[in-house]
Order: sequence, then structure tokens, then C-alpha cells
Amino acid sequence: MSLPVLNLSQARFECTFGRGCCGVCCRNGRPLIYPEEASRIDAKLPVILPSLRPEVRALVESKGYQSRRRKRGFPVARVSKGWCVFFNQGCVLHAIGAAEGDKLRYKPAVCALFPLDRDEQNRWYVRQRGFKGEGWDLFCLDPNASDKPAVESLREEIALARRFTEEGAECQTSSVTGRSSDPVPIPFSAPLRQTVSRRQA
Repeated sequence: MSLPVLNLSQARFECTFGRGCCGVCCRNGRPLIYPEEASRIDAKLPVILPSLRPEVRALVESKGYQSRRRKRGFPVARVSKGWCVFFNQGCVLHAIGAAEGDKLRYKPAVCALFPLDRDEQNRWYVRQRGFKGEGWDLFCLDPNASDKPAVESLREEIALARRFTEEGAECQTSSVTGRSSDPVPIPFSAPLRQTVSRRQA
């Protein structure tokens, strides 16, 4: 099925990480982490820890990678010196997953889907400056900063959102018919927007 995305035809987006961007979306992004994602990260933690920044490894080993803060009932990733604990010249979770053949295997869903989000009516849209009161002042969210159509640059993210949407529909059907189903990776009753804060975890 095709995935309806409200502003897809007008949106412009280009990730320039490593080409002028240092990974600013990982700075104070604080993505929420769902239980299924935490289970995958926990199982891989012995491999993840050596790849973290030294001071962050000590923090994670003593206090964990999840902050006491919660968003929509779920914990968010801890931040150290302004950066997500999983950031070390790039996303460590992304790098470890990519080495295993699946770059999204360990990444929180909100990170894997960025800049896709959903509004209060569960409609998908591309986060853009000036659209739906976007409050995160990232240059990549400025449609005037790139001439690359989001429909082209976000093919992987749109495909992932489509899969999550289909799995969510199957889960809802199963709850009505009584058939068993695997857990849906994302609760689809709330927007996926990340929390942005300048305070430390």
C-alpha cells in the first residue's frame, strides 16, 4: 500500500551528516525507547559499551542508558554533555547494526524514522520549519536549505513507516479477531516527536 504523507509533495530534506553536519539531530534529541528496543539494546550492550565515548561508557555502566525522564510513559535515552549517550562521531547503534547487515536493528524508532512524524490524528508528515509549528531549529528541517525532494531522500524512512503502519493495522485486527500477533514496534496513538531539552539527563 502507498503511505499517505501530508506534505510529502512539498517537503525538501537532505541528511548531510559527514558532509557539513556533525550529527546535530543527536544533540539533546532524547529519543524515547520502547520496551522491544530496550530488549535488543540490552542484549547487545556488551558489544555497544566499548564503542561509546569513554566518559559515557562509565555513565552507562553506573546509571544505565535510559534517563529517569519519561515521555508518553516511556523512558528516553540519557544525554551526556549535550549528546545522546549512543553518539560517538555518529550513532553507535547505527554502526553496529550496519556491520551486521541491518543499520536500523538497534536504533530507536523515532531516530530511524526521522524526520517523519505523526500528528494528533495519526497522519504522517515530514517535519519542516514552518509546518505544524515545528519547534526544532535544525537546518535540515528548513525546506529552503535543500532542493532535494523528500519523496526521493526519504524512501527508506517512508518504507519503514509503511511497514509499521501495516503491522499496526494487523495488530488491531488481531485484537478484534483474537488471533495472536507479534508486538507492534511503535504505539500508533501518539506522535513520534522527540523531546528537545538543553538540560542534562
